[in-house]
Amino acid sequence: MERIGKTTKLVREKWKTQFNPPDDLENEKQYKERWRSIYIIYFTMFSMSLGFSIIVTGVWPYLDRLDPLAGKEFMGYIVAANPLAQMLFSPLVGWWSNKLGYIRVPVVISLIIFGVSSAMYSSIEMLDDNRKYFMLASRFLVGVSSANIAICRSYLAAATRYSERTGAVSMISLAQVIGFIMGPAIQAGVVPLGNEGFFLVQNKLKLDMYTACGWISVLIAVANIFMFLPNVFVEHKIAGREAMLKQKKDNVKDTYKMHRPSYFATWTLIVSFFVIVFNFMLLETLATPLTMDQFAWSKSESLKYTGILISVGAVISIITSLAIPHLSKHFSEVKIMVWGGFFFMVLGRAIYIPFNNDPPLVYDHDLKLKLTFFCDRTIKNSSFDVANFNRSELGAFSFNLTGLESLGNNDTVELIKTATLNCGDDLLGCPSTQEWCNEIPALTITNFVIGLLLTTFGYPMGITLIQTLVSKHLGTRPQGVWMGLLTGAGCLSRVLGPVCVTHIYEELGTIWTFGITTAMMIATLLWLIYFEDRITPKEIVAMDEEEGEELKNMCSNKEKDQENHM
Repeated sequence: MERIGKTTKLVREKWKTQFNPPDDLENEKQYKERWRSIYIIYFTMFSMSLGFSIIVTGVWPYLDRLDPLAGKEFMGYIVAANPLAQMLFSPLVGWWSNKLGYIRVPVVISLIIFGVSSAMYSSIEMLDDNRKYFMLASRFLVGVSSANIAICRSYLAAATRYSERTGAVSMISLAQVIGFIMGPAIQAGVVPLGNEGFFLVQNKLKLDMYTACGWISVLIAVANIFMFLPNVFVEHKIAGREAMLKQKKDNVKDTYKMHRPSYFATWTLIVSFFVIVFNFMLLETLATPLTMDQFAWSKSESLKYTGILISVGAVISIITSLAIPHLSKHFSEVKIMVWGGFFFMVLGRAIYIPFNNDPPLVYDHDLKLKLTFFCDRTIKNSSFDVANFNRSELGAFSFNLTGLESLGNNDTVELIKTATLNCGDDLLGCPSTQEWCNEIPALTITNFVIGLLLTTFGYPMGITLIQTLVSKHLGTRPQGVWMGLLTGAGCLSRVLGPVCVTHIYEELGTIWTFGITTAMMIATLLWLIYFEDRITPKEIVAMDEEEGEELKNMCSNKEKDQENHM
């Protein structure tokens, strides 16, 4: 009991110290309000990232159910629609926020759009035609809403002291990473609802393992909106006041002149951000179709197992992100970014290049389409007359229909599913339309798991420290537009990633897909190593410290001159 009492006292003393800043920049109430607003920003980053990733592993089987002719390439467009909208609107929202001087209104409007578009995604099956285009539109609108990420990053830079910046950015990155990684885990968690699910509105609105994700996003959006009410979210921008105090200036704008950002370093970091997000999106986009093709997993198996693996990766990412502030006390942030982030991402990509294995199992894609369409016209069409069914519609595949018309409704459905290999869903493996499946070695489950774990270790290291370093290079100046550009770079990679990699994967296979991305990561790694000194930011110091350093240098130079004369 005595040990517990001492531990409780230490924790209480720690929080007491935190709530009493050692200077006149803020009082205890302002401190608590400032950090409450930062926690709300963390949650907003989490919800926006979750809104993107929660459908990534499920979008392919969902799209395939809504429109079997859409194909993987159109799936790439749907995944890319979100970041395309975010890329287009992030600088605009950042500029709008800078003009307003606060972020509440832009964030609340964006969250309303997020909720509406998520509901739209889960209601697509109510439509009869053009379903794939409505799915595309819903994901584009979710991307518009997630443009608020730029102003969240900008606000975080303004609402933290320089000494708090690395820890705060690591936490906002942690929230973002958890959102990215927990999305597929939630998708795996709702798999028990099944493909059929149940109706919320009879014969109109269904809740199943695909639509549940959209409704979860709606609930998160509503909760997030309430967090931005005036009595909950209170904006406190302390970075400018801290710079004024250190530099002994009368206004914030004068502090900008004392800290000129390195545009070379900033743009290098923005490009690096593009590369690392591109490679992470490669894995999230291809995870489901890749495992279905390479390991002959069914839709539900792929959603379940990839969700479990990504959940394990989420734990690794959380531990990694929490370790960053402690590591940065002992090592250069640039070195941690390079060797802890990019190096492990290189390994994670390279291990996906397959060697010395047999090709994957291949199925007849045309036969699967015929079976799917047959089931759509029979099981889902109540006016279907089984006695008048034309057997030739299945081409080479046929079965005995004798006595089928005498069976009950449920028995008929089950017999049709059995005879058509579960409406084609039991035809597993790599589709025959991907000709490379007959030649290129299959990826092993071991390589897939190791590559995924290496990626979930390196990715949070990389993106966290890139954002931290960009924020420190820009200093106290308003960062809405620059954070919009950083966000836009990440969005561009999430636009090009799904579109390019799905196209390369479908046409050329795994060796080209992972070979090209590995080369990208190696080139970026070497660039960062070569320009390490120029990427390392310089801290703003207090005027008296700066004057003392100058005086010290002058005395040192004078002593050297005297020694030379002697």
